[in-house]
Amino acid sequence: MNPVFWFRRDLRLYSNEALIDAINSGAKHALFVVSTHQWSGHDMAAMQKDLLLRRVNYIGQALSEYGVTLHILEVPLFKDIPGELQKFCEQHSFSHVFANREYEVNELERDKACANSGINLVLYDGDVIAKPGTVTTKSGEMFKVFTPFKRAWLSQYECEQFTLPLWPLTEGAEPVNWQTPACLKGDGSSHKWPVDDEALSSIVTRFIHDKFAKYHDDRDFPAIKGTSGLSPYLALGIVSVKQLLVNVQSQYPDVLQSAKSNLFSWVNELIWREFYRHLICAFPNLCKHKNFNTKYDSLQWQQDDHHFEAWCEGRTGYPLVDAAMRQLTQTGWMHNRLRMVVASFLTKHLLIDWRRGEEFFMRHLIDGDLASNNGGWQWAASTGCDAQPYFRIFNPITQSERFDPEGEFIRKFLPELENIPTKYIHFPHQYLAATASKSYWPAIVDHKAARERALARFKVTDE
Repeated sequence: MNPVFWFRRDLRLYSNEALIDAINSGAKHALFVVSTHQWSGHDMAAMQKDLLLRRVNYIGQALSEYGVTLHILEVPLFKDIPGELQKFCEQHSFSHVFANREYEVNELERDKACANSGINLVLYDGDVIAKPGTVTTKSGEMFKVFTPFKRAWLSQYECEQFTLPLWPLTEGAEPVNWQTPACLKGDGSSHKWPVDDEALSSIVTRFIHDKFAKYHDDRDFPAIKGTSGLSPYLALGIVSVKQLLVNVQSQYPDVLQSAKSNLFSWVNELIWREFYRHLICAFPNLCKHKNFNTKYDSLQWQQDDHHFEAWCEGRTGYPLVDAAMRQLTQTGWMHNRLRMVVASFLTKHLLIDWRRGEEFFMRHLIDGDLASNNGGWQWAASTGCDAQPYFRIFNPITQSERFDPEGEFIRKFLPELENIPTKYIHFPHQYLAATASKSYWPAIVDHKAARERALARFKVTDE
């Protein structure tokens, strides 16, 4: 066997079973395909692309020290990959291509075309703990509600102590030359996110030792750095779910048996991630911008570009919404609680189609991920699987009072309001009117009226 390993969104070394098996099978070569046109068609954010290219360059250097050569193919569109990959394998006499599966529709079609062209693909499920299709109802169907999915997932893994495969013995391997190809030189926009394994290991360790136990209490407050900050690395497979669970279990061995405790909260988020991946496999229309709940196909969305632009630019007149959107456009990331708040505001207060918000997020998020992004947006819009009921509409003012009580987060991203007294920071319009200040824009909709309009619109569709 003369195998080659094909990197995709699994840009890691030491917790990558498919890569390790390929090397143990004799692989001295690896491959990454740069598909810029396809990435653009999938709305990949510029910052995420930069992070990806930096990580691929790091992997090329790291592998070279183990005597493994990373090849870069530039193939703009997925449809052209099978032919180019076949030529590449024939040129180097590669017999097998090891890789990890990707579950989106275009990626599955690409792999099917590769197999049909005679390429021997050896595929693994390294992006998840449970292979899609293995956590099902008694009748063998995919769960449509998260909680029973979680119970079934836990029934399989709650007694599991996860381990990682051993890195191949590479002592004495002759290093090979690695020079950064021009196509891997990005724009530097992701420079605040380290890509080397030493730094990543430190980030994981600090979160588990310093924040994990407090995650349940701190996770909803955007002014507190209470989340892991690992989502960009999960989205590109720079870290794996199994790798993270191994690290968690090293300090909390019984965490999977503690599903009813606050200690389980972060692991619960990892299971939500699995749930959304299983969903796009079972219901591929989710990859095609379709409502999961088809009864909402007739819902009449507002075609209001002015309101949409105000939302995108953080000019809605609701401070928490505006600060959250500023965080996204300025940093490429948004706190999870705020993702729910701004998505609810767009789809309920403004009655704008969730697909416009989903696309905007993907074009800006450094942790953009189709399955999770789609799942989150359809949850907020009440069109999705196990979604928020349409009559539960976030009040952006009370959300602000509850989760940013002192206005610290708002002031950070809305300097226009930095001198507003805390008593008025969550909706400052009456205070500003009394002081004749024009430092902040008026609210584009009235909360009560917008809520009543959304309830009426969704109720008619729901009947």
